[in-house]
Amino acid sequence: MSNTAFARLALFLAFFVAAAAGRGAPADAAELASDWVKGFNNEARLIAGVADAGSGSALFAGVEIAMPPGWKTYWRTPGEAGGVPPEFDWSASENLASAKVLYPAPSRLTDKSGVVVGYHDRVLFPLEIAPADRVKPILLRVKAAYGVCKELCIPAEAEFTLEIPPGAAPSDAIARAIALTPRYVARAGVDPVLKSWTFEKPRLTLEVADPAGADFGDAFVEAPDSLYVPLPKLIERKGGVSLYEVDLSDGADIAALSGKALTVTLIGAKGQSETTITLQ
Repeated sequence: MSNTAFARLALFLAFFVAAAAGRGAPADAAELASDWVKGFNNEARLIAGVADAGSGSALFAGVEIAMPPGWKTYWRTPGEAGGVPPEFDWSASENLASAKVLYPAPSRLTDKSGVVVGYHDRVLFPLEIAPADRVKPILLRVKAAYGVCKELCIPAEAEFTLEIPPGAAPSDAIARAIALTPRYVARAGVDPVLKSWTFEKPRLTLEVADPAGADFGDAFVEAPDSLYVPLPKLIERKGGVSLYEVDLSDGADIAALSGKALTVTLIGAKGQSETTITLQ
């Protein structure tokens, strides 16, 4: 073979290999996602796929928000310093029977405005969805409104459209987000549990046991009807058991909270859980 022919063959083989590589890795090709929507110091997208929800596989979408280092967005209850909780509107979707937003476990974050509850850098909010007709695709249209914040909070909005066919592939990203979502049925040996609680006006005391036994964790208390509940304060932590106190005299309406079911979210070293208590 001449040098010229050999060069042409080498060039052809190089082009063939590059073209094959350019067809993309299977994981990227299989991912069902909208384009990223860019906003001020954030970008967001909608993804979809099947994931294990703890009681079997189910179909999910997910609103993923990515921010630069040092920026944050908020949980459904933003905390004492205020903020913009995320809102999702899927009413314009087609062939959608139901949708439910799940919230990964948040963190307690501190900035110049005070203490907020939310997520830094990146978060994915899973939406458990179901089609009205299982043999037809879902045309999912979602409007998301949320806040992004460093020193000041800036409202953000994004709109997505994604067609989700029957038999959608599994989504590792959504599965990871679900694994960070508090469960009402705590996993033995993994998730923290509310060992006991007492209410002696005006103080609510929570005793939390974390099976991981680590000196790490947090607790949050929410009330329905947008009633205010102060953030719990850590009183003591020893041997995997943490004691938190909520002083309801600090701005809460105790009379309005009486008889209400309060949601207690517990964050542990390896897992997270939710339960409800009723003040009497």
